[in-house]
Amino acid sequence: MRILLVEDHATLGLAVQEALQRARFLADWCHNLDEAEAAMAGRSYDLILLDLSLPDGDGLEFLRQVRSARVHTPIIVLTARGGLNDRIAGLDDGADDYLVKPFQLSEMVSRVRAVLRRPERLAMEAIRLGRVVFHPVSGDVTIGDRPIVLSRREQQLLIALLRRSGRVCSRDHLEDSLYDQNADVGPNALESSVSRLRAYLTLHEAGVDVRTVRGVGYVLAEANMGAEADHE
Repeated sequence: MRILLVEDHATLGLAVQEALQRARFLADWCHNLDEAEAAMAGRSYDLILLDLSLPDGDGLEFLRQVRSARVHTPIIVLTARGGLNDRIAGLDDGADDYLVKPFQLSEMVSRVRAVLRRPERLAMEAIRLGRVVFHPVSGDVTIGDRPIVLSRREQQLLIALLRRSGRVCSRDHLEDSLYDQNADVGPNALESSVSRLRAYLTLHEAGVDVRTVRGVGYVLAEANMGAEADHE
């Protein structure tokens, strides 16, 4: 899952981003509202972490604008404004949760998971292919009844392919799903991740194949099913 962090404090922003990455989330970090608006125009996010005191405006006004535009992405406010009236205003204006600084990173990650588990998201059905199951609410992937043990990047690759199972995923789509906005991506990084994922799926008899569609991208399909694609 991809999270947008809007926070201008360098030390805190880096700490939050790293905590989210350790929890296996993709985290794009914006330092102001202009950057946040540009990020949201370019891709979809599963959740937004929003500071209120930003150099180019008030996060609370940004929150109101987002909700008035009928954007329903969950938003957790991260702010030093801890007064009762501040908390009420934030929640009334559309925040899904309100976390006052300073806070423990472990609590922040737990609140992210809690918001993503709320009833409206529980309706999201698991995605199944072969013996592989992706649970959108928790972000977990299992083979049979056993959780997979993959690096964050290979797990994100598998999830991106599962979300579009049976359809070709372009290189651009997969790289956007795998890497944070400022990641330094080598020319063969995607191929290396695909190779490691294929080996893992074969070893654990997952019942699925990652197939190459030459010049286009990759497709995840059930093993032994015909496809106009070849392994490279």
